[in-house]
Amino acid sequence: MKTIDDLLRDGVAGERVFVRADLNVPLAGDTITDDGRIRAAVPTISRLAEAGARVIVASHLGRPKGEPDPRFSLAPVATRLGELLGREVAFATDTVGDSAKATVAALGDGEVTLLENLRFQAGETAKDDAERAAFADELAALADLYVGDGFGAVHRKHASVFDLPARLPHAAGGLIATEVGVLRRLTDEVERPYAVVLGGAKVSDKLGVIDHLLERADRILIGGGMAYTFLKAQGHEVGNSLLQEDQLEAVRGYLKRAEARGVEFVLPVDVLAVAEFPDLASKAPADPRTVGVDAIPADLMGLDIGPKTQELYAAKLADAATVFWNGPMGVFEHPDFDGGTRAVAQALLDSSAFTVVGGGDSAAAVRLLGFDETAFGHISTGGGASLEYLEGKTLPGLAALED
Repeated sequence: MKTIDDLLRDGVAGERVFVRADLNVPLAGDTITDDGRIRAAVPTISRLAEAGARVIVASHLGRPKGEPDPRFSLAPVATRLGELLGREVAFATDTVGDSAKATVAALGDGEVTLLENLRFQAGETAKDDAERAAFADELAALADLYVGDGFGAVHRKHASVFDLPARLPHAAGGLIATEVGVLRRLTDEVERPYAVVLGGAKVSDKLGVIDHLLERADRILIGGGMAYTFLKAQGHEVGNSLLQEDQLEAVRGYLKRAEARGVEFVLPVDVLAVAEFPDLASKAPADPRTVGVDAIPADLMGLDIGPKTQELYAAKLADAATVFWNGPMGVFEHPDFDGGTRAVAQALLDSSAFTVVGGGDSAAAVRLLGFDETAFGHISTGGGASLEYLEGKTLPGLAALED
């Protein structure tokens, strides 16, 4: 796989370089509430601009239905990207239309533009190969070179991720090169003991990665909403907690496999439970009760791991040499239920292990809870992409960058 270093050695001055970034940030109106993905994209864009390239940045944001939707405009992202780059970023108000063509044509050496949301065009996400290819042809007409750097989208077979690299000389950006290097340390070059922490709402979102990691990990810790399906599979009553009844047999199978393979499966021993889901906007006190997992009342729902579980998980992570964490331990957006996620993050910081935070809600939690991102071994920009890589799947966006 050619990298941006190869492009820079060959020289990019005056070349129109299309950078497929992942700038899919959360917005509250026009306010960006977490700019982590924009900051992650800056080094590659900056290196190209400083080398005299005419940089065309493109990304998706949200899930518009193949047509313009002002709620998902990248205009606020263009402003923030310019602030982080320390240079003006011209914004094209369409993707391949008159504004995009004119904005790209006006670029000088070392200048940067951001195109409007790729998913405003139906061809970007089309299942039909011909429709996707036609959109990729329009994108290719804007550029001379392609740099794939949107790791959070490489598991998608989308026009700008999969089809466009075949139409232009291409290379992996610095972010993708870093992400792939980290993931290899979690699959091919693992230092042991290897501990995995999985959280989030649904077991069904993690089935593939659990299946794959049972062959590789030494210890798997479970938290978040998905923990209650595991607890139910062990015979515990979970009250009104989140439960996927249709996954109970699969979970029982994983527990049996783990025992047979000598993989330690660690589940909560206590939880914080309430009668009603809290108001996340007001952050009003929810007055949770700490209850053992063998005594969750029928009218309560668990929303975080309890203090004994926090201590247990910290102890299970203390001697690890490698830790991968994907998914919060509870409803971390509310201060009454951020303790479990905070405890896991702190345990990673206290450990001497190589620690990887696997994107998505985990990365957002690290930032929201005020932890120093640089203190972790790596914080991924792509939760879904990381999980699919760990499942052993071929990621279309990575395959497209291979020569």
